Amino acid sequence: MTSPVPGTLPTESEGRVGKEWWRTAVIYQIYPRSFADATGNGIGDLPGITSHIGDLSDLGVDAIWLSPFQRSPQKDAGYDVSDYCDVDPLFGTLDDFDDMLAAAHERSIRIIVDLVPNHSSDQHIWFQQALAAAPGSAERARYMFRDGKGANGELPPNNWDSVFGGPAWTRIKEADGSDGQWYLHLFDSSQPDFDWTNEEVREEFRGILRFWLDRGVDGFRVDVAHGMIKADGLPDYTPDPEAGSMGGEEADVPYWGQDGVHDIYRDWHQVVAEYDGDRALCAEAWMPTPEKTALWVRPDEMHQAFNFAYLETDWNAAELRAVIDRSLAAYGAVGAPSTWVLSNHDVVRHASRLALTAENPQGAGIGPDSAGLPDPVVGLARARAATTLMLALPGSSYLYQGEELGLPEVIDIPGEARQDPTWFRTNGERYGRDGCRVPIPWTAEGGAYGFSESGESWLPQPAEFKTLARDQQLGDPSSTLSLYRTLLEQRRTHDLGAGSIEWLEGFGDNTVAFRNGDVTVIANTGSSAIDLPRGSVIASSGPVDAGELSGDTTVWIVVS
Repeated sequence: MTSPVPGTLPTESEGRVGKEWWRTAVIYQIYPRSFADATGNGIGDLPGITSHIGDLSDLGVDAIWLSPFQRSPQKDAGYDVSDYCDVDPLFGTLDDFDDMLAAAHERSIRIIVDLVPNHSSDQHIWFQQALAAAPGSAERARYMFRDGKGANGELPPNNWDSVFGGPAWTRIKEADGSDGQWYLHLFDSSQPDFDWTNEEVREEFRGILRFWLDRGVDGFRVDVAHGMIKADGLPDYTPDPEAGSMGGEEADVPYWGQDGVHDIYRDWHQVVAEYDGDRALCAEAWMPTPEKTALWVRPDEMHQAFNFAYLETDWNAAELRAVIDRSLAAYGAVGAPSTWVLSNHDVVRHASRLALTAENPQGAGIGPDSAGLPDPVVGLARARAATTLMLALPGSSYLYQGEELGLPEVIDIPGEARQDPTWFRTNGERYGRDGCRVPIPWTAEGGAYGFSESGESWLPQPAEFKTLARDQQLGDPSSTLSLYRTLLEQRRTHDLGAGSIEWLEGFGDNTVAFRNGDVTVIANTGSSAIDLPRGSVIASSGPVDAGELSGDTTVWIVVS
């Protein structure tokens, strides 16, 4: 076993199967460019994160997941990586990363870094070499280059569309200026897909894993973990428009969820197992059911997989009970924890999403002209209640920066300020993900609400952020920040992450009610108040008056 580098977090559970830290951890996602800016250029950075590690320790999280900070042209906010083993100067240096990791470990907070293996930036040295090389060369074999169809190769190899809109193929000019081959990019044209049937690609990523593990990271969140392998022959496919841009179709999609992807993670599992400290792999796999997603966390593959079926469930008691049951059964069947999540950098924040009254496919976003825009009061009440329910469930939970402040989706971003590739590739038909990525507020006064002393902010912040700033919520027992601190403290005190649930009946069809250990959890998704059992209320998403639980409220009770 490889010994951890100095400063690597020790763990009491090391080597104890079934007791690993990631099984019960609350993990806080940081979107670096929107968290805290230490340089004043309007873009968050690693020193900014380091300056707020104490605040995250105070919140009570167990780990931090960092969205990409590696070297990148930033055409897709860092998900277009040009060098996987360096920090983009926009965010700092490798020394800054080491300082941040050490500061986190000193406070018993682990660090998970994002890894983007489906594609690279078109500025990656490998792709530049591929463009300069000839068809059939070893350089081109690292990517998905194909000849076009038609008499002169003028048609793309198949009909696939990009996740961001438009075709998934771009034709290049060969070195002699002639029209040449096409390359696949499931995302932006600046993000060419690797060919994962190529052993050179696989070995390169083993080295990338070890580079960051040697620096002391505690795990990886793997971007597009259901991608990478494409069906033989690259058959035509027209996706279900209601399924969302990242997958979720029941049908066999030739570029999502192919069986061969699991061999990659079995290989990575062995690499991660070389290191002490229960290092973890978490899959971003947008599959249609918990049962299918659980295939990514079989004992010899990854350790966690985001439960997107749960994230996409409406605020409806029957649907919530069903997805919780299915999730616990599916993940439990392969010996893995369910990993709960309500918000991230790709979806409408749940303080807005849970009050939408129109369909909103993943990745589409919302803007001023969207149908079914949310009532912010209803949205916040449901978000607080949903989080209170989620954090009582056994397993691991992910939080997205700013949700502890009750931040809503920012809807009124001017078109000229938007930066998501989805906005541009669909000519403004889809707003994209900028609304959940707006820099978060730390203080009611000061530059950019404490995000940047200069007042600069790469996306405009709304005026309502003044009242939602962290310093305005500290010390207010009714604030969303106080609620999250209480939930995380009580979750740890009652060991809810390692527990199990027993469903409780008799509270009505609009109620989710269960017991986890000594804590009774009751969520009222309806509009009428319900009677509560006698006991001590240890956490509540809203007021509990005269023994009644109002609609859109969740409570934790230790029953007497």
